[in-house]
Amino acid sequence: MKIYQVRNATMIIEADDKVILIDPMLGGKGCMPSLSYFRFKSQRNPTVPLPAKTESLLQKVTHCLITHKHADHIDQEGEQFLKRRNIPVICSALDESIFRRKGLDVIQTVNYWQKSEFLEGEIMGVPARHGYGFIAKPMGNVMGYFITLPNQPSVYISSDTIMTNEVEKALREHQPDISIAACGTAQLDIGKPLLMHLDDIVKFVKASPGKIIANHLEAVNHCPTTRKELAIRLKTEGILDKVYIPEDGEVIEF
Repeated sequence: MKIYQVRNATMIIEADDKVILIDPMLGGKGCMPSLSYFRFKSQRNPTVPLPAKTESLLQKVTHCLITHKHADHIDQEGEQFLKRRNIPVICSALDESIFRRKGLDVIQTVNYWQKSEFLEGEIMGVPARHGYGFIAKPMGNVMGYFITLPNQPSVYISSDTIMTNEVEKALREHQPDISIAACGTAQLDIGKPLLMHLDDIVKFVKASPGKIIANHLEAVNHCPTTRKELAIRLKTEGILDKVYIPEDGEVIEF
C-alpha cells in the first residue's frame, strides 16, 4: 500500500489496482476565501499550491471517498474533476442527496458502525464530532471510515473530529494498522477548536495500536498547528516514532 499526502485532508491510497482519492480539495492556491479574519492572519485558501506531481497521480484514481461536504475537503475543482472523469464516489448516507444534486456519481453510501462490502474488502462508518462545545452542531455531520482491503493493512480515516468515545472505540475495538488524524487544530473566529487540540492528539496517538499519519496541516489559514510544533510535542511525549508527518507531495509505503 502507498499513501500519498496531497494537501490538507486530500490524500490518495493506492492498493494494487485500486487508487482511492480522499477528500479532493483540488483548486489552486488562494481560490477560496479566508476561514479566519481576526483570530489568525486573514489569508485566502488554500494557502499553498498543489504539489507538482498531483496531476499525474489524479490520472490513476479509480474511486473517491468523501468524509463530509466542507469546501476544504471537496471544493469546486474537486467536484469538477470527479464529474469530468466520472469517478465513482463513496460517501456517508447522510450526505448522499447533496452530492447527487451536485452531479457526482455516488455508487455507495456508508452508515455509522455498519460494515459493507468495499472494493473486495469492507468499509465501516465511524462517527466524528467536528469541534468542541457548541461549534460542532453548525459544522454538521462528518464520517470517519475504517477500511480493510485484501492483503493490505487496515486503515482508519478519522476525518475532522475531536477525541471522542467513538473515536477511542474505533481504535480499541478495530485495531487499525494505520490511522489518519486531522492535526491542524482548526478554529474559526468564534468558538472552540474544530479539530483535536494537541493534548487530544497525544491521546489519539497513545490509543492507536499502529502507525499514525498526521494531515490537515499548513494548508488552510484557520489551522495554526504546524508540522514542526506537532513533531516537537510528540517527541516530548516520547511517541514521535509512531507518527508520520508528511510534507505535501510525500508518499508513505506500507
